[in-house]
Amino acid sequence: MKQKKKPLRMCLGCREMKLKKQLIRVVKNQDGEISLDATGKKSGRGAYICNNVTCFQKARKNKQLERAFSNRIEDALYDEMEKALGTSDEE
Repeated sequence: MKQKKKPLRMCLGCREMKLKKQLIRVVKNQDGEISLDATGKKSGRGAYICNNVTCFQKARKNKQLERAFSNRIEDALYDEMEKALGTSDEE
């Protein structure tokens, strides 16, 4: 019996290919709102990042999320996402 392929995605921070379930999806919906998607099922353009703050900070420093979404992201939104990642990292 054939084994099913496991979906791999690239983290925008560390640029490593990892299993999709190990990463957190950042979504830009049709209205242009950007948010974290822990379920991975929200509709919209997605980008993936490791579930730790250091990868997020690398992606922020290099403006990887802005490149992925072709959109400027406000510092307040970055801070909000970093805080959400920080709390999920501790669990």
